[in-house]
Amino acid sequence: MKKILVVDDEPHVSMILKQFLERANYQVTIALNGQQALDKIAQEMPDLLITDVQMPKMNGIQLCEIINRDYPTLHKLIIIMTSRTDNDIRVWAEPHSHIELMEKPVSMRRLTARLNEHFSTLET
Repeated sequence: MKKILVVDDEPHVSMILKQFLERANYQVTIALNGQQALDKIAQEMPDLLITDVQMPKMNGIQLCEIINRDYPTLHKLIIIMTSRTDNDIRVWAEPHSHIELMEKPVSMRRLTARLNEHFSTLET
């Protein structure tokens, strides 16, 4: 079973994603901020990361920068959920082919399709 780490400072958003992804046969762990996410990654490396951008202490971009530097095996795919229409995030993400942006509210159908596509590509 593939392991996904969901990082969002809004517990209700994390729980909705967790419940949905578990029903889609993924093992899901939740972190409420970037530091918790790094602690969980160090304990048990997930197969994929889904993170919010706007979080206290460490935002999603800062988290991704640390992951890019310290955890190259997690480079396969990182999904950043953003409600911002700001082009800064798009410009930052563009050179990172392993980072995909999904606007909030995230379509569960689109998310599941993207995860299924990603994991099936890895198996071939």
